[in-house]
Amino acid sequence: MPKMKTKRAAAKRFSFTATGKVKRRRKGLRHILEKRSHKSKKLAGRTDYVHPTDMGRMHKMLPYG
Repeated sequence: MPKMKTKRAAAKRFSFTATGKVKRRRKGLRHILEKRSHKSKKLAGRTDYVHPTDMGRMHKMLPYG
C-alpha cells in the first residue's frame, strides 16, 4: 500500500504537541494594527489549539502527526 500524502499547506500552519493536540496561530496580526488595542494584539499573538471537533479533519490532512 502506498504512503499517505501530507497536505503541505496544513503542515506549514499546524503542528502537533506531545500530547496529541494540534497547535495553530490566531488570526489578526498581519495588517491594520494601529487601530487595535494592545490587549487584542497581545491575545492574537498567542498560540491556540484546534477544536476537538476538527481533529478528525486534521488527522486526515496530517496523517503522520
